[in-house]
Amino acid sequence: MKNQKKWSKSWKSSKQAKKQRKYRRNAPLHIKRKLVSAHLCKELREKYKKRSLAVRKGDKVKILRGSFKGQSGKIERINVKKEKVYIEGITVTKKDGTSVPRPIHPSNLLILELNLDDKMRKKIVERGIK
Repeated sequence: MKNQKKWSKSWKSSKQAKKQRKYRRNAPLHIKRKLVSAHLCKELREKYKKRSLAVRKGDKVKILRGSFKGQSGKIERINVKKEKVYIEGITVTKKDGTSVPRPIHPSNLLILELNLDDKMRKKIVERGIK
């Protein structure tokens, strides 16, 4: 077995898709947190002078891709390790009849409303207004 590094910042700048996937898969949680982000809608983009933000629990989002395309709802929970988001009302019925939440990748979402209850997030968002 080769003596390989588990994670390196240099993989991010590689053109090879293989190394880009490796960067995302092996990234530590403090970096994966930044990867769980989505685009802002036009109104929010103009207001906050930012193109995208990390998603948070309580944000209202619209699904842009997949079988739930066009539906919107609030974010219930976020799995940073798997880079997935769970939205209220977005569920799949299993063969046995039970209903389970459907995980969605944040790149397939559009943020419609921000949850500004947290002081730190308010600071981050308002930094772009000035």
